[in-house]
Amino acid sequence: MKMRKLGRNGPEVSAIGLGCMSIGIAATYTSSIKSDEDAIALIHRALELGVNFLDTADVYGDSEQKVGKALKGRRDQVVLATKFGFVRGGGSSSGPAVNGSPEYVREACDASLQKLGVDHIDLYQMHRVDSNVPIEETVGAMAELVKAGKVKHIGLSEPSAATIRRAHTVHPLASVQNEYSVFTRDPETEILATLAELGIALIAYSPLGRGFLAGRFKSFDELGPNDWRRSHPRFQGENFAKNMALVERLEEVAAEKRCTPAQLAIAWVLHQRDDIIPIPGTSSIARLEENLAAADIALTKADLEHIEAASPKGAVVGNRYDARMIGLINR
Repeated sequence: MKMRKLGRNGPEVSAIGLGCMSIGIAATYTSSIKSDEDAIALIHRALELGVNFLDTADVYGDSEQKVGKALKGRRDQVVLATKFGFVRGGGSSSGPAVNGSPEYVREACDASLQKLGVDHIDLYQMHRVDSNVPIEETVGAMAELVKAGKVKHIGLSEPSAATIRRAHTVHPLASVQNEYSVFTRDPETEILATLAELGIALIAYSPLGRGFLAGRFKSFDELGPNDWRRSHPRFQGENFAKNMALVERLEEVAAEKRCTPAQLAIAWVLHQRDDIIPIPGTSSIARLEENLAAADIALTKADLEHIEAASPKGAVVGNRYDARMIGLINR
């Protein structure tokens, strides 16, 4: 597995990491994980294939506990990342509750350390910015965790460029996590330039466009009954059909490259910049192996032009979150 740097002063991580939301008992995607043993087998296979970067969160059901069990005796093989900030049972019509208070930062970290069964977290990330708490206070508390040895590096998820700059003056950020894929190009507007200037890596979640770009389904009805994508704007009515048309064009490009659509999509992210680390999630070992093979796919300038022609920037139809969640990004 090829390696990349997690920020200017951060550790080296595998060019492709593993997003661990799908292994949680409360997974919001259709998942084939039925037991702790299934989750452990998936993570162990990822490690065997050279993955050393695992990303989870305290809101992903029991994902942290399963990751912790998988790392027993293997902790030193992994750069371990988790996230905090979402508060279960809170929220309003404007969105779920987010807590960035210094007290909650400390409380959430201790809870994650316990669930993970480790004595430190390599990358601790604020899942969403709390608009009611100055980012300086939140990051200041995260910096205290670094001084205490509980956390090695810190990052933010879905912040605005202005917030990144404010946070970075309090304590250097190793990374910013944003949705980024052939379908979702939002970071290209301002975030990527800001990160390059400050020496911060981008962790690209959902590089497979919530599964669209993997070619895993052709019909809305293939989604499980509890799959949250059933309420996702890009999966609704005509949006689904129009986005599937883009996928079909990308599948033609993948066929020309003799790779799968998922591999093409991940390779596209890797080829944008060398400080971007995609973290595709999966609950399937077969899909894991397929995804990781994308690290060895070389895309030429002509290939990238073909991909852009098949799915131009801004062509995807529908917001990337529903109204309640869209207000929590770019704060």
